[in-house]
Amino acid sequence: MPEIRRGYARLLLACLLYLMPLLVLATPRIGVVTMAPGEVFWERFGHDAIVVEDDEHGAISYNFGYFDPTEPDFIARFIRGQMRYQLVALPLEQDLIQYREAGRGVSVQWLDLTPAQANKLATALAENARPENAHYHYDYFRDNCATRVRDALNLAMDGTLAPQLAASAQGRSYRSEALRLAAPEAWMWLGFQLGLGPHADRPLSRWEEAFIPMRLADSLRLAKNSEGRPLVLAETQWLAHRLPAEPAEKPLPVWQFGIAGLAIALLLLALGQRYPRLIAGFALGFWLLSGLAGALMLYLWLGSAHWAAWRNHNLLLLHPLLWLLLPGGWAMLRARRPSPRFIWLLRGTALIALLAWLDRALGVDPQRNGTWIALLLPIHLALAALWARPKVVTAAY
Repeated sequence: MPEIRRGYARLLLACLLYLMPLLVLATPRIGVVTMAPGEVFWERFGHDAIVVEDDEHGAISYNFGYFDPTEPDFIARFIRGQMRYQLVALPLEQDLIQYREAGRGVSVQWLDLTPAQANKLATALAENARPENAHYHYDYFRDNCATRVRDALNLAMDGTLAPQLAASAQGRSYRSEALRLAAPEAWMWLGFQLGLGPHADRPLSRWEEAFIPMRLADSLRLAKNSEGRPLVLAETQWLAHRLPAEPAEKPLPVWQFGIAGLAIALLLLALGQRYPRLIAGFALGFWLLSGLAGALMLYLWLGSAHWAAWRNHNLLLLHPLLWLLLPGGWAMLRARRPSPRFIWLLRGTALIALLAWLDRALGVDPQRNGTWIALLLPIHLALAALWARPKVVTAAY
């Protein structure tokens, strides 16, 4: 009997040794593909995908960044902050065509996962890519192409990736990362800096900053697999980057904005007595545009899902109440004396603007809006100094 058992054991061992190469071949190879930023505004943040490579299907790219601008409600969803993106599975070479033509660099990080983890990830991605499962509600910061890749890896690794990325990201925030990558487009930089509220200024962990594909790639280089080895087994550059390099972070231009605001204020004070109608024309444009900006910020806060724009402190500087000053400004443009109510409204808007500085100084709900305070507060105060005193208005007309 012992000899028979030993014989069965040898036979089983031989079968396992024979099947081992087949089991190895059946384990997919997993890589995280990182695409460098492009030139179109929606490409500024970079992109990534997961590549699954096996003998049966070849290399398949699972790309979470596809959207359909022809959807009937696409624009409405975009405005409300309820955009629909989807996961698309397609041959890797087909997915790389658009990045090659745009001159964007593409690299891959091959991961050292266990066979069970690799198969678990491949199965989950294939299921997620089915038409009935592929769509998701896109969020710029919390649920985008990079966070979907991060979450898929963490799930396949049984939750062991998230604790490794819990460390601080050295003071980086949603605002700092958004401004850094938007910098080549001035309108985009201004929009983020004006429209983001205090939620965007909280310091991030490495897990949270992985909404940027390049930051996720950096963090994966530091991560370990379940056996304590480096998670990234090897890195390969597939496509060379032919566009300008990814922007570095720069300090906010508070002094530059402050000098501009002070210069405008001094010019208003210098010309106000001699050219009141010219100043009235400037004020009308300033109040009209400021009110429009404030109305948009109010909508983002109260009427949309753009959570990073909620409770924006810039509403103390730019708000629809400024439209109440338009009749008085129009009267002065026509060389007529404004009503006493206009003077009180002007004083009130100047005090509201001062609250923005006080709020910033106290730091109760910190928001990095020093640029806008430095630019706009001097203008509000200069206009109030010119017209909020009845004797000045009488002297001017």
